[in-house]
Amino acid sequence: MRIFITGGCKNGKSTLARRLAVAQRNADGLFYVAAMIPMGPEDDIRVARHQAERAGDGFTTVLQPCGISQLLNATPVGASFLIDSLTALMQNEMFRDDFIDHDAHRRVIPQLTRVIESLENAVIVSDFIYSDAMRYDATTERYREALAGLDRVAAALCDTVIEVAYSGVIVHKGGLPL
Repeated sequence: MRIFITGGCKNGKSTLARRLAVAQRNADGLFYVAAMIPMGPEDDIRVARHQAERAGDGFTTVLQPCGISQLLNATPVGASFLIDSLTALMQNEMFRDDFIDHDAHRRVIPQLTRVIESLENAVIVSDFIYSDAMRYDATTERYREALAGLDRVAAALCDTVIEVAYSGVIVHKGGLPL
């Protein structure tokens, strides 16, 4: 089953995603696909917390901050996956060391589509950061639009779409498999 989870920051998405991925574990393995590149102490703390939460669950961690389709060459597609997160993936693809790639979504969307269509069991996490009424600078707005595009693709291709809001779970498509 392919599950897409979205919602606000620090609302319980990762905890739910971990539980759902573990429930889908099979003989081909259980992989945590980490897209985030830590940028400072706060990120380091967050990574450490997530690692501690996953301890004992049997995840093999794969670092995939860019080029998400490379995942298909490095892992058995029949395994179970937790991809965390599209938010970080889009950030990494768009904001390069030496330039801003305003068209990164044109490269990432076909890769993400290929990954989702290839995997049998995946839980994909993204942050719902693009719907507030505030307007930001042009680059931030471009990033939010690109992330929204990735999320629409993931939602369309996944069997279940879940929103986590204030630690509550809202199923928008499919059913809650737990």
